[in-house]
Amino acid sequence: MSSRKIRVRFAPSPTGPLHMGGVRTALYNYLFAKKQGGDFILRIEDTDQNRFVKGAEEYIIESLKWCGIEPNEGIGFGNGPHAPYRQSERKELYRKHVEELIAKGKAYYAFDSAEDLDIIRKQWEAEKKTFAYDSSTRLNMKNSLTLDALKVKDLISSGASYVVRLLVPENEEIHVQDIIRGEVNVNSSLIDDKVLFKSDGMPTYHLANVVDDYLMQITHVIRGEEWLPSAPLHVLLYRSFGWESVMPQFAHLPLLLKPEGNGKLSKRDGDRLGFPVFPLEWKDPESGEVSSGYREKGYYPEAFINMLALLGWHASGDKELFTMEELIQDFTLERVHKAGAKFDPEKAKWFNEHYLRLKSDKVLAAHLKKIAADEFGLKGDDHRLKDEFLLNAVRLLKERVQFEHEMAEKGVYLFMAPADYDRPLIEKKWKPTHGGFFQALLNSLSGMSGFSAAEVESVFKETAAAQGVKPGEVLQLLRVFVSGQGGGVDLFGMLSLLGKEEVLERLEKAMSTAVSV
Repeated sequence: MSSRKIRVRFAPSPTGPLHMGGVRTALYNYLFAKKQGGDFILRIEDTDQNRFVKGAEEYIIESLKWCGIEPNEGIGFGNGPHAPYRQSERKELYRKHVEELIAKGKAYYAFDSAEDLDIIRKQWEAEKKTFAYDSSTRLNMKNSLTLDALKVKDLISSGASYVVRLLVPENEEIHVQDIIRGEVNVNSSLIDDKVLFKSDGMPTYHLANVVDDYLMQITHVIRGEEWLPSAPLHVLLYRSFGWESVMPQFAHLPLLLKPEGNGKLSKRDGDRLGFPVFPLEWKDPESGEVSSGYREKGYYPEAFINMLALLGWHASGDKELFTMEELIQDFTLERVHKAGAKFDPEKAKWFNEHYLRLKSDKVLAAHLKKIAADEFGLKGDDHRLKDEFLLNAVRLLKERVQFEHEMAEKGVYLFMAPADYDRPLIEKKWKPTHGGFFQALLNSLSGMSGFSAAEVESVFKETAAAQGVKPGEVLQLLRVFVSGQGGGVDLFGMLSLLGKEEVLERLEKAMSTAVSV
């Protein structure tokens, strides 16, 4: 095994949008492969055509590209030597391999109809028992183990409906060595004779999964915890084919849990608590329902990936912020937890906030220019769209936001004069004697030649002293009169950015309207 090149795969089903848990599975596969100098493959497992959802495959590909998780080969990323990578295009391969199992006596045809099986299940239920198609029942059923060869041949040639089931050995211990969970032992008596192939020519997940992993030379199967119960069956399939020597190593990842910690994270949790569970926005092609995505919510892909990487894996040290290259260098499956990882939506925002801080002011100013133009209808040579204004706006806002779009939302007063004011705050803070202070401040500000933040602050304090007013009494009122809000960016930085004429105009308007309370 050690001499083989590392090859891993991410094999989602196109049954809807890609959950963030699926993205984490893809990420861990990618990090593991890249660190080992191996290959990462995208395979689409679309054997269940009844659950196929239009647009889901394209969504998966676009999501991986946005996240920066780019496979070496696979659907949407270029064919390698093991194409095709869509299971619906590999049906003949599965037929060939299931026939091989039948010929070796490791699988058999079963002709029991759905109605037959339903009758038997109900009979068992009446006796307070649960029916399983396994070593204890298969010799009482309608299959190639109980019918003579000629009858089986006639049924198949006449077009009778059938499935092919794995002949699970009776009372054998099956050992699964899991990199994360250690050794898992299951007795074969607990495994039913799983359906591997149907008469419509489509394999089930179990057969297609094992055959593809073998043919694509997969060395490690890194997948979600929900597949752990299937691992003994897959080991049995490797044994049945005689492929034990090249059986991949398994690693079953912990679940992503709800923020409160109990149960698997679902779309309903996101809807209930107001956060996305999908990387990109998804519109259901049937219902038209739109589900939010991290990209559209304003998250950077680097922040999303950094956050996901630490949900179930711990770094070698205490560091929390990683580039993709740093994650590749530090990642090991041995440091993936067994227990479920609780998702914290506030921590996700924290990551985005840090990545926003790392962006250059120039880059953020360019983005803010577009947002401001769209949001506030600013056009042409408006001074608020000039580089100097935008750079200074970014410097004021950058430390107070978690997302780029919040710069326009939380800094609206930098671009537009307030239409109304925080009247409860004015009622609380205003005293009739303050009128004289603000009139004096207007006179002092109008006489200024420079208008830097330090200069405006100095004039404010000098005017307060001259009027016998404590600066703290009128500081928040000044902010409300200029911005309409009781909180926000550095006050004197804001006044300097707005400029003398704009500040005087806003103050005069506020004095004539906002204080008539």
